[in-house]
Amino acid sequence: MAKQVVPESARRRRRPTRQGTVLSEKLIVETALRVLREHGTAGLTARRLGRALGADPSTLYRYFSGMDDLIRAIGEELMGRAWDNWSATGRWQADLRSLGLAIHASYLAHPQAAALTASRVTGRPREIAVDETILGILRTAGFSDAAAVRLYHAFIDLSLAFAALDAGALVLTEEARTRDEEMWTSTYARLPAESYPNIAATAPLLAARMPHSAYPVVLDTLLENAAAQLAAAPGAGCGR
Repeated sequence: MAKQVVPESARRRRRPTRQGTVLSEKLIVETALRVLREHGTAGLTARRLGRALGADPSTLYRYFSGMDDLIRAIGEELMGRAWDNWSATGRWQADLRSLGLAIHASYLAHPQAAALTASRVTGRPREIAVDETILGILRTAGFSDAAAVRLYHAFIDLSLAFAALDAGALVLTEEARTRDEEMWTSTYARLPAESYPNIAATAPLLAARMPHSAYPVVLDTLLENAAAQLAAAPGAGCGR
């Protein structure tokens, strides 16, 4: 049975840890991000996290009901950082584009954490605020509730899916990542045109394009399609 988590104000340590700090949810999450960066997803354990904090591992369970609860808190932190770095302009397409890019960038700043949390639903306040904002932008733009939910689903899943995909490349060793990127010039660019005419014709463009994320292009495609749907809807305005 999961342990009951009491409010942070009631569980804050009265004494500092061996490192002279007072534990808090924020400190634990920030330290977990560091542990993930240094040791990868398999390295995030209560024992290692406790050691990094200078505290007994059991102390963590005064703040989180378990490691899965901590993982959701990490996801909440990544989403919250995107939220903190975003501001609305009142133009729905521009606002969704900038919010999507902020989410993508926030997760890629911590690729090990992104691989662990991109598929999770945290149910925590900052994630909820982002979801409320996206739906509000779409409904205010003139989309029906059904269309707003459909586009919200596509938007958030697209953002997090690309975050996980692109994070996967970033957690590779530098040698492996370089080898993958060079494949476009070392292998694809040398394929015979007689057998692979389309690859041969586009090889320089592929080599220039493929090492980069396709997320901005796909995000723009989604938003342009949504704008076209809105413009075609009877009586709907298209606030761009």
